[in-house]
Amino acid sequence: MPTNDLRARKAPRQARSRETVEALVEAAAQVFERHGYAAGTTNRIAERAGVSIGSLYQYFPNKDALLVALVERHVADGVALLGPLAAALRSEPPPLREGLERIVSAMVALHAERPALHRVLFEEAPRPPELRRRLDALFAGAVAAVAAWLDVAPDARVADPRLAAELVVQVTESVTHNLVIHPASGRPSETYAAETVTLLEAYLSG
Repeated sequence: MPTNDLRARKAPRQARSRETVEALVEAAAQVFERHGYAAGTTNRIAERAGVSIGSLYQYFPNKDALLVALVERHVADGVALLGPLAAALRSEPPPLREGLERIVSAMVALHAERPALHRVLFEEAPRPPELRRRLDALFAGAVAAVAAWLDVAPDARVADPRLAAELVVQVTESVTHNLVIHPASGRPSETYAAETVTLLEAYLSG
């Protein structure tokens, strides 16, 4: 199977086909969680899903295509979680610290579900151009929402809200990713989350 083909072979149209695809994607998640990327073979995934290897290849050309499907599911989860937050920041702008607490809390929640799988997805998964574009769009949407909020937040003191928003999103993403996937021993993640809020508040309040 060509490893450079990362797209699903066909979109399922019937209910049974959709159930098979969902079973394969979830089976891939469980196999990658347990065995990692290298040992997460298509044979193991098909066995976990309860389908033949031939059925798997009807929908996905290789395990990398399944990895991409999992990252796409993560992006969709991110949109579902961050979309309401972005809308709230625009419609009812909160004070600086409260807004930062919401942002950091949402990012921790996004990363906290299935951390072993996230490690595989974001440290081992391939990133084809179309998937990179989706991740970039998610980032751009988050930056736009934070920038619009910083532009009207009365206690924010930044010369360039757009630049400040980019830093807020980048720092929050980096810290929460590492907190969840590579947790430091002896300190709860809540401690780091609170310190991240304090750090960003000090930067944004001048």
